[in-house]
Amino acid sequence: MAKQKSNDFTIVIAGQAGQGIESIASVLTHVFKKQDFNIYVAKDVMSRVRGGMNSITVRVSGERSDAFRSHIDYFVPLDPRAHSHYKNRLNEKTLIIGVAAGDDFKAENMSTVNFVQLAHEIGNRIYANTVAAGTILGLFDLDADIARRYMQTFFRRKGEQVVSENIAAIEKGLKIGKHIAFEKDVHLALETKEDVSEYVFLSGAEAVAFGALAGGVNFSSSYPMSPSTGVFTFLAAHGKECDVLAEQATDEIGAINMSLGASFAGARALVSTSGGGFALMTESVSLSAMTETPITVHIAQRPGPATGLPTRTGQEDLNLALYAGHGEFARAIFTPGTPEEMYDITAHAVELADKYQIPTFVLSDQLMMDSFYCVPREAFTRKEHHTYIEKTTKGYQRYEITDTGLSPRGVPGYGEGLVHADSDEHDEDGRITEDMTVMRPAMMEKRFFKRRDLLTEESLPPTRSGPQSAKTLIVSWGSNKNVVEEAVRRSGKKSIAALHFSQIFPLHPDTAQILLRAEKVIIVENNATGQFAELIARETEIVCQSRILKWNGEPFSVEELITKIKSLA
Repeated sequence: MAKQKSNDFTIVIAGQAGQGIESIASVLTHVFKKQDFNIYVAKDVMSRVRGGMNSITVRVSGERSDAFRSHIDYFVPLDPRAHSHYKNRLNEKTLIIGVAAGDDFKAENMSTVNFVQLAHEIGNRIYANTVAAGTILGLFDLDADIARRYMQTFFRRKGEQVVSENIAAIEKGLKIGKHIAFEKDVHLALETKEDVSEYVFLSGAEAVAFGALAGGVNFSSSYPMSPSTGVFTFLAAHGKECDVLAEQATDEIGAINMSLGASFAGARALVSTSGGGFALMTESVSLSAMTETPITVHIAQRPGPATGLPTRTGQEDLNLALYAGHGEFARAIFTPGTPEEMYDITAHAVELADKYQIPTFVLSDQLMMDSFYCVPREAFTRKEHHTYIEKTTKGYQRYEITDTGLSPRGVPGYGEGLVHADSDEHDEDGRITEDMTVMRPAMMEKRFFKRRDLLTEESLPPTRSGPQSAKTLIVSWGSNKNVVEEAVRRSGKKSIAALHFSQIFPLHPDTAQILLRAEKVIIVENNATGQFAELIARETEIVCQSRILKWNGEPFSVEELITKIKSLA
C-alpha cells in the first residue's frame, strides 16, 4: 500500500511507562531537527511510574505547526495493548510498525516488528527502544550519521561498550526501517524553508522559566506538583549560573510565604504550582494584596477537583485565579498560548507585579508544560526591567496616599526609614487602624480602584489571525491558540477569524468593541462551564452562547475543531 507524499506527518510511539518511549522521541527529534525539520512533541501519559499506556506524538513538518493532530501517519506500538488504546486515532492509511495486537484488533497496513527480540540479537533487551528509533528513522531518507553521532554523545559517559551496542542497535533498526520503506513505498517529501537546526528546542515549562529569568526573578520557592514542577526544577538546576535562589518548601503554604518574605526583602519572586497547590496558597494571595508585596504565581492547570487527572490537561482554574483570596484587590491574569508568549508574558507578569505591587498570575496547562517546540533563537530577546524600590528616609510611610495609588516601596535596611507592614487594615505608616470613615476608604481606593484602572490601561490586547472582514470569531485563551488558528486556517471558510487572549483580566478596554463587530462569537475552552465566556459576559455584558467545550483531560485536536467550527459557523 503506497504512502502519499506529505509535507506534514505525525508519528506516535506508544507503550507502557518504563519501555523507553521518551528515549525514542529524543532520538527522533534530534535527528529531524538537525535536518531542518520543524518538530512539535506532545505527551499522553498516565499517572504511574510503570505500567499503564503512554504515548508521545511527534509532529514533523516543513513549516512550523505547533498544534495537536489526532491523525496518525506512523504508529509504533511497543506493547500489544497500545493498538486498542489508540484505535480511535488510527485509520486505513496509518502505517503500523511494531508488536502485533491481540485478536480484537486488525490492521492491513502493518509491519510486525519485535524490537525486544531484535535487541536480544545485539546482546541486551534494554536496547529495544534504540532499535525502534532506528527503525522509524530508516523509513525516511535521512542522514544516518546524525543518529550515530547522537548515540556517541548521549551514551559517552556510560562507556565505550554501551556506545557501541547502541550504535549497533540503531543500525539494525535503520536496516529494518529501510526495508519497510521499500516494501510499503514510503516517501518523505518535506521541504524546509528555515534553518531549524539552529532553533531552540524546549518545553513549555522551560519557556516559562526562561521568561521568569528574563523578568528578573531571583528567588523561587515551590513545592513539586505536576505539571508545574518543570519550571521550578529548571530554575533550581540553573540557579548558580543565573543567580537565582530556588528553594523547595515543605508544603505549598510555606512556598508562597517564603516567596512573599523574599519579595518583602527586595527580591523578585515566582511561585510555580498547580490548581491543588494554589488552593492552599489563597490566603497568602490576600496577604500579598494587603501588604502590597509583589509576587507572580504560575499555575499549570490540570483537571480537578482534588487530585483529578494529574497528568492530563485542562483550563479549569481561571475562576480560581480570578477569585482567589478573601477581600477585594487588584490583580492581573495572563494566559500565554505559544512558547514565545510564555517567555514574553511571564517576564511581563513579573515586571507588572513589581511595578504595581500586586499579585500577578500566569496560567498554563499540562499540554503546554509538557510539549516541546522548535523556536527561533531571536524570539528570546533580552527584557528590560526597572527598579521600583526606593531608598527610605526618616519619616518614610510605606503606604503613603498618592495620586496614582502607588506608594513608594522601601525594603528593610535600605535607607533610614522604618518599613512597617501589617496584614490588618493600616494607616500610611503601616500601623493597624479601624478608622472606617477616612482611612479604610482611602486604602481601598489606592489598593483596588486606582490600580485596577492602571492595570486596565496597560492590559494586553487580543491578537487576531484570519480575515479582518470575518463575521465569525473563534475565541481562545492559553494553549488553544495554535490549534484554533490552524483549524480556522484549514477550515477553508473565509468568513472565520481567530481571536486569542493572552491576558484575560483585566480585559483590554477594546474587547467589547472587537466582539461586537462580529456577527457570531464562538469560544473554545477546556472546561465544562465556559469560564472565560462567563468572564466576558460579566465584564462586557456580551453573552456568547456558542461554546466549544472539552473537559475529559484530552487536548483539542485540529481535526475535531475543524468539524465543530464548520457545524457552528
